[in-house]
Amino acid sequence: MIKKVGVVGAGTMGSGIAALVASAGIPVVLLDIPGKEDRNEHAKRGLERALKARPAAFMDPERARYVEIGNTEDDLEKLKDCDWVVEAIIEKPEPKQALYARLEGLLKPTAIVSSNTSGIPMRILLEGRSEGFRRRFLGTHFFNPPRYLHLLELIPTPETDPKVLEEIRRFGERILGKGTVLAKDSPGFIANRLGVYGMVQAMRLMEKHGLTIDEVDALTGSLLGRPNSATFRTADLTGLDVLKMVAEELSEATGEDFRLPEWFYKMVEQGRLGDKTGGGFYKKENGERFTLDYTTFEYRPQRKLELPELAALKDRPLEERLKGALNLPGKYGAFLKELFARTVHYTVTKAPEIAYDLLAVDQALEWGFGWEEGPFKNMDALGLDYVRQAFKEFGLEEPAWTRGKARFYQDGQYLGFDGAYHPVPKRPDVIQLKSLKREGKVLYSAKEASILDLGDGVLLLEFHSKMNAIGEGVLRTLEKALRMVEEGEYLGLVIGNEDPRAFSAGANLALILSLAQEGEWDELRRATYFFQQATKAIRYSPFPVVVAPFGLTLGGGAEFTLHADHVQAHAELYIGLVEAGVGLLPAGGGTKEMLLRFTQELSGYAQADLFEGVRRAFELIATAKVATSALEAKKFGFLRDRDDITMNRDFLIADAKRKVLELAVDYRPPLPPRITVLGDEALGNLKYAVWQFREAGEITDHEVRIGQEIAWVLSGGGGPRREVSEDFLLELEREAFLRLLGTRKTQERIAHTLKTGKPLRN
Repeated sequence: MIKKVGVVGAGTMGSGIAALVASAGIPVVLLDIPGKEDRNEHAKRGLERALKARPAAFMDPERARYVEIGNTEDDLEKLKDCDWVVEAIIEKPEPKQALYARLEGLLKPTAIVSSNTSGIPMRILLEGRSEGFRRRFLGTHFFNPPRYLHLLELIPTPETDPKVLEEIRRFGERILGKGTVLAKDSPGFIANRLGVYGMVQAMRLMEKHGLTIDEVDALTGSLLGRPNSATFRTADLTGLDVLKMVAEELSEATGEDFRLPEWFYKMVEQGRLGDKTGGGFYKKENGERFTLDYTTFEYRPQRKLELPELAALKDRPLEERLKGALNLPGKYGAFLKELFARTVHYTVTKAPEIAYDLLAVDQALEWGFGWEEGPFKNMDALGLDYVRQAFKEFGLEEPAWTRGKARFYQDGQYLGFDGAYHPVPKRPDVIQLKSLKREGKVLYSAKEASILDLGDGVLLLEFHSKMNAIGEGVLRTLEKALRMVEEGEYLGLVIGNEDPRAFSAGANLALILSLAQEGEWDELRRATYFFQQATKAIRYSPFPVVVAPFGLTLGGGAEFTLHADHVQAHAELYIGLVEAGVGLLPAGGGTKEMLLRFTQELSGYAQADLFEGVRRAFELIATAKVATSALEAKKFGFLRDRDDITMNRDFLIADAKRKVLELAVDYRPPLPPRITVLGDEALGNLKYAVWQFREAGEITDHEVRIGQEIAWVLSGGGGPRREVSEDFLLELEREAFLRLLGTRKTQERIAHTLKTGKPLRN
């Protein structure tokens, strides 16, 4: 079992790996070469870099205390009790080999050693090492930044002990939250080999077909199921110097042509390396983005590619987008068709050389480069007859292992490199909703939500509205799901989904604004009451309800989470009650719930000042504070101590189901609470604080109004200190929400946010 980890090399990657391990609650020793004045300055600087990184490398800055720093001359002994040591030093064989020689005589015989090299063959790194060292050695290639990119390529050698490989796989998946892929010991492994080849081809074909950088990024991003950073924005984020180095190393190691265009090398010579130097293919000036014209080396204002065909494809399923993209008119379709043909031909040709199966190839591109679906799934979507025709058009020969085959995936099987079909391995700790749907496990489906059978007496409520916004359709489906559990032979309910971005971005603001502008106040009052009853039902149903949030969990999505019996949260959770940003307050029980949580925490202490709980709730709601990880969500109070965190999103639904089964034994719903409100005492203090912020010019007049309405609810509507019911506070929430919604400035805020995605401070 891995209880302590050593990382040697405190550069961007090494410090990022150390931050991820520490975030998982595992002690880390971080070493680097000694400095001149401060012997530990390089390791210290690496730790500071991780703490300052944006996006943050640590899930909670306090986890940095798990990291012990040192240097490789004075402190190598600190690695003696480590169970796994990751080497992440300079990308040259000799220094790595010298380090391993020192480690071999120092580490305990059970310690695992791995290299984070991005392409040096393991066989070279192991030269001169003993049989025992070789058995406990492998490659572990993280992707930068390690916290956010899901992929971890594992590169075993023929001598790697299978138990060592399994231990690292288990630790990587369960503790670090990685998607692990086995790669062969070939240059660049899987993701970089294929990803860099695709970037090289995109740049070459841009020149050939006469496209601009803006046009290529418009064509190679979300249209193809790839990240919005597409080709050139990705290069800017990575660094042009890094891309140049990797391409040159691949050319040298493989003997293949990974040369980039001459103008690219000129950019590197001029120091235009991307974001790290303030400009590469793109740069920002006074908030406006400019794009490089690679024919003149001048920057010009960014120009969006306006094509009616592109607009029509924008929200279509990936299969339709792919087919439509390859049939775009003129040079755009010609560029994409040739890019597709050359990159997938390279993939099917090289896959047997770099991977053990095509599953690993698809996963590597999905997890390492953020593709919606990997290349073999893309080819299945288009049809292999189309693929063969594209090969023929560009004079590319089809490899033997795919000839005569109709699909790469069929009937739960995948095509092996031996030309035969093999069962897709089952992952017992993973529940995939797509698979359940194929198996006919959908019990009910509506436009905005569905109910699925997870097995073992557990149902799942899945949202599938835009950004999983919560509207009447979701609430009706929740009502039906709760009734099905109560009336059927079921034990409980999970609320979760597989959207890549958002558990739920909140209530349906567009509908709320429309009803307000039409003066439908009775309908809005009814809808708000209906939402509150839904969150109450989540809490008080006679069976366990477990919510499995991840990613964006805002507004109403946060309120669903707050009312669950138990929360099984993904580590990457961005949760907040953000209604104040659009001129409202949480009215699905969120305001009441934060008051209840924070005052209950204090009520057990005789000398405690309950106003401190009121103040904490006010600050959280009025500033629309959002936690940037599940660990931070616990500090803010959105998650309780008893709520659990799953590091790996792949296991989230299964972990939530397991929790339902655990809670279902002798389950009893909680009793509705009595809540102490401080009345005028709290109201006066909060109003004074709001006035101070206004006097300091830190908030607008309308934000004063928003703050006063939040204060009104949190104080119980003024009056004396007393105990009130939950329903009393929910009514205060509803009326304050509707009063704010009736103001012109709140409606302007909502309209602005819907149009731009950004808040308006009016």
